[in-house]
Amino acid sequence: MPIPEHHPFAELIGLTLQPDSEAGFSRCELLLAPRHLNPHGVVHGAVLFALADTGMGAALYTTLEPGEQCATIEVKINYFKAVCAGTLVCHTRIVHRGRRLANLESELRCDGVLLAQANGNYAILAPRAGD
Repeated sequence: MPIPEHHPFAELIGLTLQPDSEAGFSRCELLLAPRHLNPHGVVHGAVLFALADTGMGAALYTTLEPGEQCATIEVKINYFKAVCAGTLVCHTRIVHRGRRLANLESELRCDGVLLAQANGNYAILAPRAGD
């Protein structure tokens, strides 16, 4: 299934989803602005988390059957380096996809420097009756 074109939360924070030619992968980007910084002048951790979570959903979405949906169960993120300017890039891949659960990994970089790495589990929800 293709990634939806309209994503209100992504639009709110300025995140763009880049199409990937291979199912099970995604790439998203965010050009940093002052609104993404915490009071110490570096990117707020929630911004990196949002890229990872959105990237994971987008990668999984490419493998869903019509009517299926996915939902985050949990995401763990490790932060390695702070950044205050540039373009954040998140690459995500599916590690394992079962019938009802999937595990994914994201790497978040700025100018090639690894900022954070995340691992998440997602539920794959069957179509509801009548859909």
